[in-house]
Parts: sequence; structure tokens; C-alpha cells
Amino acid sequence: MKLLVKFNLAFLLVFLLGLAGSTLVAKNMLQDVAKADVADRARLLMEKANAVAGYTATQIRPLLATQMTYSFLPQSVPSYSAHEVLAALKKVYPEYAYKAAMLNPTNPRDRAVAWEEDVITQFKNQPERKEFIGERETPTGPALYIAKPIIITNEACLSCHSTPDAAPKTLVDRYGPSGGFGWKTNETLGVQVVSIPMDVPMKQANHALLVVVGLLTAVFALIGAALNFMLWKLVIQPVSKLSAIADKVSLGEEAPEFEVKGKDEIGVLSESFGRMRKSLATAMKMLGE
Repeated sequence: MKLLVKFNLAFLLVFLLGLAGSTLVAKNMLQDVAKADVADRARLLMEKANAVAGYTATQIRPLLATQMTYSFLPQSVPSYSAHEVLAALKKVYPEYAYKAAMLNPTNPRDRAVAWEEDVITQFKNQPERKEFIGERETPTGPALYIAKPIIITNEACLSCHSTPDAAPKTLVDRYGPSGGFGWKTNETLGVQVVSIPMDVPMKQANHALLVVVGLLTAVFALIGAALNFMLWKLVIQPVSKLSAIADKVSLGEEAPEFEVKGKDEIGVLSESFGRMRKSLATAMKMLGE
């Protein structure tokens, strides 16, 4: 096997190992960046929902207090307002979702489904936990979700949720006496959940990965071509000429002088061969005499 072939096989092996390792590292990094970006968007939506809820509680609810004695207005409920605002956003971005999922909700639409109940259970088992990030499959593809516990710390907030008798009659008339009661302070009652699709960010990450792999392949190809040229020009070509001259000399044929200018290994080999050739010629001449 020729030297150039051996070199290229070794270079190809190093290239493949390096490309595989680089691709794995780049893939993990790009996917982590994509997930972090999606998580930031989810947190932004969560803060938007909380801002709407806070605005409703401090500025809208007091204005509706008188009307609430005659008819229950869900627009006065902070979580309802947050849900409605983000529901309007969902019409434009249908894959985005927000929900205040409760184990025992007043409004039936807020009842937690199976996977949301699992998240609530995790918060119950880990009271110190303030946030949970996970992924799940949806009909439109994988989605990342962020969940935060719903915990009531203010006794005044339980005025509508202790017992049906203590709750406003208009609320009971609207939703009935079976849901949204028996709540306690400092207890995990549910979770706020924001879900954002992962499909587009992951496609962008995979596209970026292809670009990185393509650039790495191009760089390795250029390096390989440069090394092949240098190996041929600086090593293989001089050694091949030196080998051909050595064959002629060994057969007693006339051979041209061979000199390589330089102080590298090939230059030293050329000088050594020249001295050996002269010594051999002198020895042959002495034998002839």
C-alpha cells in the first residue's frame, strides 16, 4: 500500500471520528439553545397572563363590585381574564396554549387533565419547587411546557371558595355548588401551564446543524487537499525520484545527480545519498584498478 493511500486512510478515519464527535456536540448545543429560547417565550407568556390577572384584580374587579351583587361577572375573575386574553392570542398562534389547570375548579373548563394532574402531584410532593419544565407530544407535534403552582396565601382570596353557603349567591347560581370549594391556604390547588410548540425551533436547530456539518466537511476537505499536496510535493515526489536513481545506481547504470536544497529530513537524506553514491563510485573505481 502506497504512502499516500495510507495517509489518506488515516486522515479519513480522523475526519470521520472528528466529524461524528463535533456533530454530536453541536447537535446537543443547538437543541439546548432552541429549548432555552422556547422556555423564554413560555415564561414571557406566563408573565403576560399574570400581568393581566393582576390588572383585573386591582383595577377591574373593584369597578364591577356593585354589579356582582346582582349578577356574577366572570370578567372580574383574574384567571378568567388571563385565559381570555391568551385565548385571543391562540387564534393567531393555535399551537400556543395557556391554562390555569385546577384539581377542583369553579369553572369546569379549568379542570386539569391527566398529565396536568401529574404535574400538580409533583408540586405537591416537592413544595419547595417553583417551576417545572417538560415536554409532551401533541397532535401538532412535540411541545415544551412550563408549569408554576397555584397556591393561595391570602385568606381574603378564599371568600368565594370556602363553602357554597359563604360564596356569593351569583357565583353559585352560575357554576353550581359542586366545584371550586374547600380550598385551603398554602395548598397546591393547581398549576399555570404554558405550552409552546417545539417543531419550528427544532427544525431551525437541525438546519443550523446541517450548516455546521457542511462547513466542517468543507474545512476538513480543504485541509486534506492541502496536506496531500504538501505530502506529494515535499515527501513523495523527492523520495520517488531518489528511489528511481537508487535503482539505476544499484544496477550499475548512469544516473543523474539528485539534490534537494533544504535542511529538512529529505534534504539530509539527499546529501547522505549523494555521499554514499560518491563513496560507491570511488570503491568501484578502486576495484577496477
